[in-house]
Amino acid sequence: MTTEDQNQLERYKLRISERIATSIGYPFAIDFNYEELYSMLGYHLNNVGDPYIESNYDGNTHEMEREVIDFFGDLFSAPRENRWGYVTNGGSEGNLYGLYVARELYPQGMVYYSESTHYSAQKNVHLLNMPSIVIRATEGGEMDYDDLRASVQLHRNRPAIILANIGTTMTEAKDSVSTIRQILKELAITSSYIHCDAALAGTYLALLDDNAPFNFKNGADSIACSGHKFIGTPIPCGIIIVRKNYKDRIGRPVPYIGSLDSTISGSRSGHAALFLWYAIKKMGKEGLLMRAKKSLDLAHYAEQKLNGLGIPATRNVNAMTVVIPQPSEQICQKWQLATDNGHSHFICMPGITKNTIDNFIEELSRDFKYGVLPAKQQNVKA
Repeated sequence: MTTEDQNQLERYKLRISERIATSIGYPFAIDFNYEELYSMLGYHLNNVGDPYIESNYDGNTHEMEREVIDFFGDLFSAPRENRWGYVTNGGSEGNLYGLYVARELYPQGMVYYSESTHYSAQKNVHLLNMPSIVIRATEGGEMDYDDLRASVQLHRNRPAIILANIGTTMTEAKDSVSTIRQILKELAITSSYIHCDAALAGTYLALLDDNAPFNFKNGADSIACSGHKFIGTPIPCGIIIVRKNYKDRIGRPVPYIGSLDSTISGSRSGHAALFLWYAIKKMGKEGLLMRAKKSLDLAHYAEQKLNGLGIPATRNVNAMTVVIPQPSEQICQKWQLATDNGHSHFICMPGITKNTIDNFIEELSRDFKYGVLPAKQQNVKA
């Protein structure tokens, strides 16, 4: 490595530390500490194959991965005798897996998802070559159930595969699995599958409610959530939980690895499973619950303070996400705010402090006070 290369690395370290300090627009925890695991970075940990079948390659963390799956399986009330899962590379892979299982169960199925759904949905149905219909969403981001009913009724001769949002990308809105199930029952749809995209909110909603309305007892067939968001890991990762009898239709034996090929990717990060295992063991359910309540309290504080200053702020029930009118380009760039259709949001993730939110609101209030408009509005006005 040359001196210039070293300087480049040092500049990057400084830049990333500064940028993370003002990153409140995207959902990832920043308060994790895995120093105790640093020595494990000296090993190649590859969780190739089915986590419940030890493969020929023993440099894995399958044992920890199974404990992670059991933790989330219990959290989502997945039946102990009929559950399976694995640690994915992220929420999009979890959504892909849920749809993949649904397609294998119902090759003639029609996929329904709302316009507020994560962008991975459209990509995944394209990859799987599945027909789909986009359902309208309410102003708050929840699925329009009247539109869903009409669409399913129009195609009632086909199995219904529904992707329910348990926290949408922009407003953290939650679709009602029980309402979806009731619609399917009223329309006499006997073949159906509900996959829940619970990337951000799934973990802490299930901690807040032992009988979370989106869990397996209440109608889910598979649930995907992220590991790097609420829990926090240095490597993007996720978890997929699915009914085992559904998964069994997919797995294929591979002599080369001495295991079943029952996941999306072949090689998978053993470190990601190890990080999640460590965090769960370190914090436990009580620690994770306290973590959730602290972030939700901060989001409530931010919403109230903004409205008190005359800046419109909205927040869905039990959401860490606060939605505001799109501020200036300078504010959006500095605080890395996610923006869509004239609205921006910030998320009070674990690690985001009250001081950080106060500093943001102070800058935002000056932005609104002096009438600074978003760049696209400035262009229109000019």
